[in-house]
Amino acid sequence: MFNDTVRLGASDLKVSALALGTMTFGEQNSEAEAHAQLDLAVAHGINFIDTAEMYPVAPRAETQGRTESYIGIWLKRQQRDKLIVASKITSPARGFTWIRNGPRIDRTQLAAALDGSLRRLQIDYVDLYQIHWPDRYVPMFGATGYDVMQERDSVPIAEQLQALANLVKAGKVRHIGLSNETPWGVSEFLRCAETLGLPKIVSIQNAYHLMTRSFENGLAETCRHTHVGLLAYSPLAFGHLTGKYFANPQAKGRVTLFQGFGQRYYKPNVPAATKEYVHIAREAGLSPAQMALAFARTRWFTSSVLLGATSVQQLQENLDSVEITLAAEVLEKIEAVHRVYPNPAP
Repeated sequence: MFNDTVRLGASDLKVSALALGTMTFGEQNSEAEAHAQLDLAVAHGINFIDTAEMYPVAPRAETQGRTESYIGIWLKRQQRDKLIVASKITSPARGFTWIRNGPRIDRTQLAAALDGSLRRLQIDYVDLYQIHWPDRYVPMFGATGYDVMQERDSVPIAEQLQALANLVKAGKVRHIGLSNETPWGVSEFLRCAETLGLPKIVSIQNAYHLMTRSFENGLAETCRHTHVGLLAYSPLAFGHLTGKYFANPQAKGRVTLFQGFGQRYYKPNVPAATKEYVHIAREAGLSPAQMALAFARTRWFTSSVLLGATSVQQLQENLDSVEITLAAEVLEKIEAVHRVYPNPAP
């Protein structure tokens, strides 16, 4: 069991070094399996549970909201004040027309989305409410380079922030955060907060792992000087960094179960980089998964790493990674691979 916590950004939230991501609940995991994972995580010192209104993944109209409902049933027998519960509002431009006839980050939809999440979670407030990805166009989920031709009308950031402020004032949200954001987006949310006297974002939840290190380029500096904490998601690169797809390209997992899902991992250098990182781990006597998790957890800008598992056995291995500190020699080898294959899954 681990007890260390880290202050999340400029908030008063003290989050565990590892958090439980829940997007498999309701698709790959049954309610009983979800509750077993939650019980195991809390027993090992995790106090931070992250979810979203669009979960489970892969998203479907028939299952939307099921993840929060599973968590809500479990939360009824927990001490609410001992846990940090985070959720997210779905954003536009991903084709999820079954969510409010097409989600947007405006005043009406923010209020409706949050109320729906609170109802399913069976709680009165969330500790952290996040915008799942920007309302405006940005390149993400494997896209690289800003394409001005894809710009679209979007809700002004000041308007989004004012709507979030109303939810905080109503006592339904303690703190607000972003996800899949850019350095400009973080800076603009913070500028609007300061100018208009509105709540400040305290966190950003972006992909970060051995094969997706673009956070280090501009966001790390931005977040350091503005006291915004990173919640690192997909630390195992959809299972690639466990080595299972290297050993068996058809191994069971999200990549093989949901065709076309996880486009960033279809890039040409992913297999070669995976092979190198798996080799480094095994040579050091570590499991590839534990090395990858230890790497993400021990970066200076990381507040918490979100674990995702489909079995308690996988989750236990992931939890055990908290005891691992990577040797300087291992870190040097990781950097050598990164120089050859920089960000193969951006």
